[in-house]
Amino acid sequence: MGNTQEKPPVSGGGGITKPDRTTAGTANTTRDRNSPGNPHLEPEKGLTNGTRSPEEGSAADTSYLDAPAGALPPHLARLKNEGNHLFKHGQFGEALLKYSQAIDGCAEADVDSTEDLCILYSNRAACYLKDGNSTDCIEDCTKALELQPFSLKPLLRRAMAYESLERYRKAYVDYKTVLQIDTGVQAAHDSVHRITKMLIEQDGPEWREKLPVIPVVPLSVQQKHREKPVSAEVVQARAAKAALDEARRKEARFTLLKQDGNDLVKKGLFEEALVKYSECLTIKPDECSLYTNRAICLLKLNRYAEAKQDCDSALQLEPSNKKAFYRRALAYKGLQDYLSASGDLQEVLQLDPNVREAEQELEVVTRLLRQSLLDGTAHTATM
Repeated sequence: MGNTQEKPPVSGGGGITKPDRTTAGTANTTRDRNSPGNPHLEPEKGLTNGTRSPEEGSAADTSYLDAPAGALPPHLARLKNEGNHLFKHGQFGEALLKYSQAIDGCAEADVDSTEDLCILYSNRAACYLKDGNSTDCIEDCTKALELQPFSLKPLLRRAMAYESLERYRKAYVDYKTVLQIDTGVQAAHDSVHRITKMLIEQDGPEWREKLPVIPVVPLSVQQKHREKPVSAEVVQARAAKAALDEARRKEARFTLLKQDGNDLVKKGLFEEALVKYSECLTIKPDECSLYTNRAICLLKLNRYAEAKQDCDSALQLEPSNKKAFYRRALAYKGLQDYLSASGDLQEVLQLDPNVREAEQELEVVTRLLRQSLLDGTAHTATM
């Protein structure tokens, strides 16, 4: 379908609505038909009484075909709805034909709804973009924007098509225009950052002077976009993105704190390392290595009872953890519970007979146990 072009990468934006069936990628990046994509590539369903038209039914249920679609006559609404359904299921060529039939039908029926015709051109452009036909995508997006200036989806799709054709200046202008309308479109932010580097390499320090004029989006358009009702899908997607961002922040903080703790242990700063590991545990309370690492610090600080508790926690998470058994044995030794220490050291050697330190400690603990028995001070086992 036209000249096949490689497409720019697409990342989730601030208004994700649905997963894409395919996602545009660079020459080094491809995604399968089930990967999440950018909501601005999805076909628009139009508005009915101020709300989006109902979702399409299953493959066997064709009731979605009769859903109202803006001001389109029923026979054209059916074509549009069928195109949306085909697009949703990755059948972009077939969807394109339906949108084309609907566009031709608008001319024949003398439909004067610029909004509906804009959406049809924009939806057909999405099909072209999915199939790598960037040239026809640009043409349809331009027609859509002539009908409805500063329409967000055609702008973003045209920007992506320009980028895939390496027409970076035009792509940059469209992406910057998108961000005037909606600063939350992450795909546009990512692309502006990427293209800026390319333009600097291509045009040098004066790269901005070679750009086409970036149009100023009227405040009324920006306000209208902000006032659009937010669908439940968008709310859900935003919540999911926020949760993912928070998880990433926690993971980054966890990694930094744990590394700081490890570095402090190497320097012999056990009190400070203890604080770092404790902070880590507020983020990941089920991380076994944190308990065994913190136990080292507690042993070095002669806080044997706390060290034993940390080893107990580690063994609840990993019942065969050699380090936890060995360090608990040292804690028992510090508490003068030599019988329990002996039992833990034997557990270590049963798990790994080659742990030389455990053999040596077992010899020491055995001597201490015998002496305590002779002195009548042996602790009873607490395991």
